[in-house]
Amino acid sequence: MSESQRALTGNEDMTSYTAKYTKIDSGYMGQLVEWPEVVTEGRDLEECRTMLRDALNEMVLAYEQLGKEFPIGNALIEQLPVEIHHVGQAT
Repeated sequence: MSESQRALTGNEDMTSYTAKYTKIDSGYMGQLVEWPEVVTEGRDLEECRTMLRDALNEMVLAYEQLGKEFPIGNALIEQLPVEIHHVGQAT
C-alpha cells in the first residue's frame, strides 16, 4: 500500500486535495486539482462541495478495488493577479 493510500484509509495522516469551483449556468462545477477525474456539479456551492466529497470517496473506493495508486494531494494554489487591457473587437 502506498503512502497516499495509507493516508486515505486512516493508517497515516489524512491527505488533502484541492477543490476548484467554477460558476456555471446551472450552478457550480467542482473539480479536484490533483485528481481531475473527480468532477461534479451542484445547484449551489454547498451542494457542489457535498457532491465533490462524495465523488472523491467513490473514486477512492474504485481506486482501492482496482489496486491503483492515488494521486498525491496537498497542492498549493495561488492566485496571480495580472492587468489586462481591454482592446476593441476587430471587425
